Amino acid sequence: MNTMSQGLRTLTRQDLTRRVSIRLNKPQYECKYWVKAVVDSLGEMIMEADPELRIELRNFGVFTVKRVKAKPKARNPKTNEIVMVPSHRKTHFKPGRKIHNKLRQPLRELGYEIPEGSADL
Repeated sequence: MNTMSQGLRTLTRQDLTRRVSIRLNKPQYECKYWVKAVVDSLGEMIMEADPELRIELRNFGVFTVKRVKAKPKARNPKTNEIVMVPSHRKTHFKPGRKIHNKLRQPLRELGYEIPEGSADL
């Protein structure tokens, strides 16, 4: 079941399992373990990054883990207090060419309704 959060459609691991099941013409209970294994393995590889990592999945995209420098003079916007933000790691996903090109298509070409006041009108 898809959940709605502020109008944004959310797909879950169950939705991915259903799609894999249809594509492979296999029962969902079998595909559930394959999907879980792939997703869990990706998560583990990202968390084990030492400290940087690049995972390339051809025709899908690239996951990267990068270092972020410490920020000794960041400011808390609520209290205006100066705080120290320690160095840490962040993740980034860059979609492959096919996905990127599809996402860059104008919404009008895909048949979506354009909201009033949009620059597309």
